Amino acid sequence: LATRYGYGEVADHIQDLFLAGKKAEAIAAVPDDLVRNVSLVGPKGFVKERLAAYAEAGVTTMLVHPLATDTAETVKFCEELVSLTQ
Repeated sequence: LATRYGYGEVADHIQDLFLAGKKAEAIAAVPDDLVRNVSLVGPKGFVKERLAAYAEAGVTTMLVHPLATDTAETVKFCEELVSLTQ
C-alpha cells in the first residue's frame, strides 16, 4: 500500500529497520503524511473532510478498525463515524 501511495523507498527503509530490531527508529521513520493518507485520525472536522473526499473519489465501502477497549466503545465509535458521513 505504501508503495502504491508513492512511499516505496521509505517503506522499504522502515521494514529494514523493523526487521533489524530497530523498532523505535522504524516508527520514527514513518512520514506523517503517509499516516494521514491511510488513517482517519484527528479531530471530527478533519475526519469528516476526509470521509467526504473519499466519497467524492467514489469510495462506497470502508473497512473500519476502531481502537477501542470493548464492544460498546467500538459500536459508539462506529456510530459517530457514520454520523460524520451525513
